Amino acid sequence: MLSLSKKLVKSAGIRSLATAQRSMSSAVPDFWKDVEEAPRDPILGVTEKFLADQNPDKMNLGVVSIAGHHRDAFSARIHLTFLSPACFFFVIFLFSFSQGAYRDDDGNPVVLQCVREAEKQIMGNKFMEYLPMGGFKEFCDHSIKLAYGDDNSLVKANKIAAVQSLSGTGSCRLMADFMKKFKPGAKVYITVPTWSNHHNIWGDAGVEKETFRYYKPETRGLDFDGMMEDIAAAEGGSFFLLHACAHNPTGVDPTADQWKEVSKLMREKGHFPFFDMAYQGFASGDCVKDAQAIDIFLKDGHMVGCSQSYAKNMGLYGQRIGCFSLTCNSEEEKTAVESQMKRIARATYSNPPLHGALLVSTVLGDPALKALWYDEVKGMADRIIGMRSSLRENLEKVSGDKWQHVTDQIGMFCFTGMTPEQVDAIYEKSIYMTRNGRISMAGVTTKNVERLAKAIIEVTST
Repeated sequence: MLSLSKKLVKSAGIRSLATAQRSMSSAVPDFWKDVEEAPRDPILGVTEKFLADQNPDKMNLGVVSIAGHHRDAFSARIHLTFLSPACFFFVIFLFSFSQGAYRDDDGNPVVLQCVREAEKQIMGNKFMEYLPMGGFKEFCDHSIKLAYGDDNSLVKANKIAAVQSLSGTGSCRLMADFMKKFKPGAKVYITVPTWSNHHNIWGDAGVEKETFRYYKPETRGLDFDGMMEDIAAAEGGSFFLLHACAHNPTGVDPTADQWKEVSKLMREKGHFPFFDMAYQGFASGDCVKDAQAIDIFLKDGHMVGCSQSYAKNMGLYGQRIGCFSLTCNSEEEKTAVESQMKRIARATYSNPPLHGALLVSTVLGDPALKALWYDEVKGMADRIIGMRSSLRENLEKVSGDKWQHVTDQIGMFCFTGMTPEQVDAIYEKSIYMTRNGRISMAGVTTKNVERLAKAIIEVTST
């Protein structure tokens, strides 16, 4: 039996514990009570409307989504990716929430043959260790040659700092963080309009943002004069975020001569050009031509930066594979810059993933697979170019008006010129696009182009 003193101590302890528990339950603060729901992404929000539509003939021209039996099949079979390497392709076929992912003329996802062959070559790879902070060096070496050219003097002199990134978004974020750390007072100038996530990336990194004119709604083309005026008016030493090719969302690119004028003016002002190159090869079908803007700036003596992504041009959406690079004035400077890139990566995600880097390196490092990739990326670009011509032809046949801007634009996206109200009206016809009137040409096929053209004319004529 417990002594009286022990009983009293035990009783006091129980009362103290109960008091403490009551106190804790009433005093625990709600740490997240002031958190408000974030606004919906203007691009991915289209998917929600598309999935809710029960019309079997619905069209999603804004994003690619899991729809119908594809979504169900994905849920049932996702575990297979851990059982067989071959199922890697099956799952990619079923699942892609990537913005503007490529589709064939039947509306099906595409896994490139060069990627399939690369997968066979690396099948059985037993290396599952961490990559270094800077990623797979062989991948970075191939990437800078693709962006800057095999014979580029900076490449040969080892004066380009580069790290593997989490696709294009990750590259841009590394650049934004690098700017904030080493050029804290500098501003970044962003085109009007641009890919909506550009503002999120630089804004969340704490970089002060400005905009510059780029697209002219009245002509549905480039506002070159306004662009040049804004570049000239910007404080010297500013950073300009440029789309290397296939401007997103407008599809409007400067000509080679216009790029030369932009380069000359930016050189005079001491601005820094950073190129977001998400569509190399996918715009014109020619990887060299699609990188011509970078080449023009380099020949004018600029230091440049580049974000590369292999989501679109190799179809590696889910692999999140990209490269972030900056040109430097010496090999020593390159070493220092690259070390700081890695330090930022370390604090952000530590190490990039391995599989996508192996795939890209295998394709770009094998002459036969690289040639096959060139053919396949040209085939994708040519299909989109062909659908532009077909859409324009159908629009002009129905309306009798000129729709030349459809074929003047380039790349995956077409800026139709439709207003948000007109886009809302076309939703009623089970056709979905972003409210700025941007459509993904990858979603246009020989089977739906006529219906799309008629619907566009109906909502724009009222």
